Amino acid sequence: MRTIALVCPFLLTACEWFTDFKRQPSIWTWEQVKDSTTPSRGNPQMSVPIGGTAVAGYQVSYGAFPATIDSMAGLRNPTAASDSSLANGRKYFQINCAVCHGDRAMGDGPATGYGMPGINLTTDLTKARTDGYIFGMIRNGRGLMPPYNRIEELDRWDVVNYLRALQGVNGKTVPVGPLAAPGVTGDKVPGPTRLGPNQPAPFFKPHNNAATSAPAPAPADTAATRPDSARSRMDSTRASTIR
Repeated sequence: MRTIALVCPFLLTACEWFTDFKRQPSIWTWEQVKDSTTPSRGNPQMSVPIGGTAVAGYQVSYGAFPATIDSMAGLRNPTAASDSSLANGRKYFQINCAVCHGDRAMGDGPATGYGMPGINLTTDLTKARTDGYIFGMIRNGRGLMPPYNRIEELDRWDVVNYLRALQGVNGKTVPVGPLAAPGVTGDKVPGPTRLGPNQPAPFFKPHNNAATSAPAPAPADTAATRPDSARSRMDSTRASTIR
């Protein structure tokens, strides 16, 4: 009887001895927590975006080594040199590249006035490089060039297209120089990430769904739309207020 008395409390409680890890606190990637002001957990480092990637971090390292960059020389440029691509490439080139390479990629950027060697990207040697190689150089960096992996892949191919136009190898004519005066924001600076998911996290129910929860607009509150009785009450109220 004593044994039964000791065991019964454990049998009658809601504790689960074998959960198989089915019930545990967790947050889905990019899931919104509580409200919009609470940060959510982003994609883990070196994870592959849902839209795919040209080369993942687990395939090719981010080391600044010649052989590593050479391994990306065979990557195919998936972005056509359209007007929008060239315009976006110019923006990122001006923000990240022109400071050293110059507005026309001729190695005469303002940083060369402070001891940075001028690297001309319009030489025959660089023209002969593949788009994938230039992509890898931006991704990993090498020598004096730091990695510019902060430029997302989709934008990185736009930079390659813009550089090709500056080199005169893709038959495109592009404007050069800054897009605007210093301090101008809006579309003159990088926008939000394009690598995030384009679908909500599983089991996530947004709190504010305008498409389903927004109330129908109320009819215009004018005297012309009110019944005669309501209109007369409104007129009498106005008259008493004036008196």
